[in-house]
Amino acid sequence: MKQLLSTLKQINHKGYKAYKSIQGHYGYTNFNLAIDYVQGDPFASPSKIRMIIPAGKRPIKQEWLKTYSRKIATEDVIARVVGEAVTNQVSTVKGSGKSGLIMFDQPGQEKLERSAVQVNSSSITICMSIGLPANGRKINGREAEKLFAQALPSIMNSSVFTIKDEEIEQANILADQQDSIRQQMREHGWIAFLANGSILPRESGISNRPLKDAVAFQSPLKNEVELSIPHSREPIRGMAIKKGITLIVGGGYHGKSTVLQAIERGVYSHVEGDGREFVLTDVDAVKIRAEDGRKVSGVNISPFINNLPHEQDTAYFFTENASGSTSQAANVMEALEAGASTLLIDEDTSATNFMIRDHRMQLLVQQNKEPITPFIDKIAQLRDQLAISTILVMGGSGDYFAEADTVIRMEDYLPFHVTDEAKLIMEKYPLERSAADAGTSFGDVTSRYFHQRSLQTKKGKRAKVQAKGLHHILMGKTDISFAYTEQIVDSSQTRMIAEIIQFLDRTQRLQDTTLYQLLDKIEHQMTEKGLSSFTAFPNQHPGDLARPRRYEIAAVFNRMRTAVVKQ
Repeated sequence: MKQLLSTLKQINHKGYKAYKSIQGHYGYTNFNLAIDYVQGDPFASPSKIRMIIPAGKRPIKQEWLKTYSRKIATEDVIARVVGEAVTNQVSTVKGSGKSGLIMFDQPGQEKLERSAVQVNSSSITICMSIGLPANGRKINGREAEKLFAQALPSIMNSSVFTIKDEEIEQANILADQQDSIRQQMREHGWIAFLANGSILPRESGISNRPLKDAVAFQSPLKNEVELSIPHSREPIRGMAIKKGITLIVGGGYHGKSTVLQAIERGVYSHVEGDGREFVLTDVDAVKIRAEDGRKVSGVNISPFINNLPHEQDTAYFFTENASGSTSQAANVMEALEAGASTLLIDEDTSATNFMIRDHRMQLLVQQNKEPITPFIDKIAQLRDQLAISTILVMGGSGDYFAEADTVIRMEDYLPFHVTDEAKLIMEKYPLERSAADAGTSFGDVTSRYFHQRSLQTKKGKRAKVQAKGLHHILMGKTDISFAYTEQIVDSSQTRMIAEIIQFLDRTQRLQDTTLYQLLDKIEHQMTEKGLSSFTAFPNQHPGDLARPRRYEIAAVFNRMRTAVVKQ
């Protein structure tokens, strides 16, 4: 540290590029500092640093790392405390541009594998980005000394070194309980579990925190199950949703979509206090919706759409501007191609003509003039032939009662089991509509190969892929937009997908590998080598990445305007 401060004095008032001389490693009292990257000017992307705390300075218990979930929970606790310390930092480091800026990748409500904090048996590594102080484009050495000698040590001393073992152990207990519930779900054939007492509504459309004074979830008796969980004498009770076809019905503003939104987020585990700690979903569940205007590249949508005008091939379907029905058909087929086992659908975000054609419309528009086989006529084939479950929010069409295994009615944010009632209605008022000619089988889920030319990362002479918020990636000169991919929850996941694209471009790994196989390889590398293994400098600062699911990676690939595919 003394060497670093001495260097800062020497380069004070020099041109900003002289900061390059501080790149390297330095020893502090309680931690080591690595300055991995120095920005080129005060207005450029911030510099990247790591603080490495040896286990001798902050002991790490081996049981905190015993399982993947425990490790993520341990890192999550540390990340939240560090994030709070960065937010509360009072040291004022002045200067032009981004001078004195301290950035840290703070977690949201979900517990995700992140690169911002990495814990192993020998050390804790904290990654941050900082703005090195300047006056104009000259180094402000005195402010830099404040940054390195005061601000950063203050953040570390008020975060990592204040965490009590009990806080980490409590997070480990919750991780064990969530793991146990997921294991029991697999054993019993459940695709979702919602614990009694859960708080499902969120604070607002822009806040993912629990709504105060919300109605707590309470399972209907017919759907209620009891589970024993570790570290608890009392069992946990809640609603289990079995494999098959489940309808969630009810009037407007009674909580149907709120339940589905909690279920779609249940593919991730949540932190204590979120209200959805014990709302857990099949990790291979994918939210499906209509998406007018998206590109579709070589997808087999023939299970749903055939006999288009001009004899367009729907077994190998391309369009630059998909309609609501073709986009939703493509979204279903792409999810199946990537490995989904559960589909989550809300009629509010679906194309009506994809979901159903009623009796009167069938009378007016003859079957041989209608290219769409609606979802209602394929949903049972998905269940029976492909073992694909569906959870469907439906408020406008009771025809789906005929296909449902379970019907849940929401009233004032409380669920009621009404399956028997729905079946009696079907007996009293049989379907008027005729099932479309859906064939005897669902149809083929076709594998595709993405050509390396799909990754057009060059912008001028340089390759550049950059995340722009939660739902955009700028790949070279092309904007990849995936605004309706609702299960991506953190912009750090988007940054990770951008890194994956750059990695695949550097290593030429697309040819002769199906998309499914490619996703397997990506997941294997993330698990075995870590998130940073996809970056250009894996042994340095990878501090603002979070692990995405394979389905969101696939969603980005499928929305590339530059995609070149073959089957």
